[in-house]
Amino acid sequence: MNREILFESTQLGPYTLKNRIVLPPLTRSRSSQPGNIPNDLMADYYRQRAGAGFMVTEGTQIEPRGQGYAWTPGMHSPEQVEGWRKITAAVHAEGSIIFAQLWHVGRVSHNSLQPGGAAPVAPSAIAADNVKVFVETGPGQGALTEPSVPRALTTAEVKELVQLYAQAASNALDAGFDGVELHCANGYLVNQFISSHTNRRTDEYGGPLQNRLRFLREVVQAVADVVGKERLGVRFAPLFASTEEDRVYLGLVEDDPHETYIEAIKVLEQVGIAYVSLAEADWDNAPELPETFRNDVRSNFSGKILYAGKYNVERGVRVVKAGWGDLIAFGRPFIANPDLPERIAQGWPLNAVDPATMYGGTDKGYTDYPSYRP
Repeated sequence: MNREILFESTQLGPYTLKNRIVLPPLTRSRSSQPGNIPNDLMADYYRQRAGAGFMVTEGTQIEPRGQGYAWTPGMHSPEQVEGWRKITAAVHAEGSIIFAQLWHVGRVSHNSLQPGGAAPVAPSAIAADNVKVFVETGPGQGALTEPSVPRALTTAEVKELVQLYAQAASNALDAGFDGVELHCANGYLVNQFISSHTNRRTDEYGGPLQNRLRFLREVVQAVADVVGKERLGVRFAPLFASTEEDRVYLGLVEDDPHETYIEAIKVLEQVGIAYVSLAEADWDNAPELPETFRNDVRSNFSGKILYAGKYNVERGVRVVKAGWGDLIAFGRPFIANPDLPERIAQGWPLNAVDPATMYGGTDKGYTDYPSYRP
């Protein structure tokens, strides 16, 4: 297997990456309370994994209403920005590049996570199904529960949200990030606007596909105006099939996913952003994205293409060699193997991930996974 292709340097916007291996966004729920503040433990976690050529943080909410899970970090308070500075400094000291993933969950939330116990906000007042949210039940204790019924945003509020994304992007630059990724996947807010299943609006943001893409278009442009289009990425999860497995939320299957996401990618191409990240289905025996779709993405997008979703080395090499992708993200393997790039290069065995310590808790299952000692 020609794994050397994963260790070629490549250009991403203004940055020369040392390899094609990516630490993708991975929710770990370790921020300090109260205030959802990034901390020294998180800085150690990201520093350990800075062998990646490119790193994207866990989803970080752009405003208080954007939170759908307990203990996830934010990017909207001065204390949060200060906390993130420790993380960017630690990663830069190790010679890696890190973007902040900006996140708003929309309807995938619970009253207890919302300011004043209010209803979550969404394009339309349609409750999320097939998904659980994680709420705090006591200090350091939490439980999964059904999302609360959301309320529909007014047109004016939608426009205000565009500016909240821009402000969060500005905060990310202030925190020392090299750029930002917009979380437009997995059934969260931007995805809710795109999908006909969750967007029943009758204003300029609803109805035909091009209207449903308007929020995406406005957010991408507003953030590009702040950080620079060459320092901006967008994540989609173009599902072509679903599953009944009880698992982490993957998102929405459109009536015509090919058309929906190629049109969305054309929006990104018009703005000229640095990369698109495509999160594939990752349940056991999930189908891969159709080759016709992969080819169409490449022909409609001139930036870098990042693939994620239960990738192993062999699959990653195949996608790069085929010309479909430029960067390959490894999620669970990176959780359990802080030295993953070196393990891949040397063909060393991998630590197994501990599912029980994925979300919340201490350094156990977070920063205590050992590096390989030959």
